[in-house]
Amino acid sequence: MKLYMVPLAPNPTKVMLYIAERAELGTGMGIEQIVVNTLKGRQREPEHLARNPFGTLPVLELDDGSHLVESLAVIQYLEDRFPQGALLEGSVEARAKARDVERIVDLRIAGPMGTYVHAKNSPIGRPPDPEKAAQMEASVQVPLDFLEGLLADGRPLLLGARVSIADCTLQASLQFLRWAEADLFGERPLLRAWDERYRARPAAQNVLRW
Repeated sequence: MKLYMVPLAPNPTKVMLYIAERAELGTGMGIEQIVVNTLKGRQREPEHLARNPFGTLPVLELDDGSHLVESLAVIQYLEDRFPQGALLEGSVEARAKARDVERIVDLRIAGPMGTYVHAKNSPIGRPPDPEKAAQMEASVQVPLDFLEGLLADGRPLLLGARVSIADCTLQASLQFLRWAEADLFGERPLLRAWDERYRARPAAQNVLRW
């Protein structure tokens, strides 16, 4: 398998963190990681569009030559393909709650954070949009409060003692935010402590650039 990615972008980084976390847990997937240079527009070239007509990243090329183009679908495929040591574990309820938190992080925090970065200091040259940035900053406050509340019971990671897909999703977006030299955590000491703990993990050290 091949993972086409770019190191800064949140969605590829989420998958890269997931793969690194699985490797730390003993599951080597043998996935070749190939950079597609978005600053040079390589994602719009015919070679990449043949893999993904939307021109986005990541893209996972399967052994049969077909492709998956959505980050969560990539992760879910790898969970199913390598079930021993999968991050989603436990009861039906526990797995549902883990999926719920990941969706909250992705849709209510990661998406707005990405829009915020492009409105403040876009790595691909989009014009600044202070009004849009302010809207996105406001929109993430309640979901960030939700995560702060999860951590209030002393758990080290978002779902407990074991790393989750939600941890990977949030940290991937925070890297993008750090690149823009922005900080949206405010007065949330538990989230700040989580961020420090997560970035100290071997998987994070192997993947994160900022």
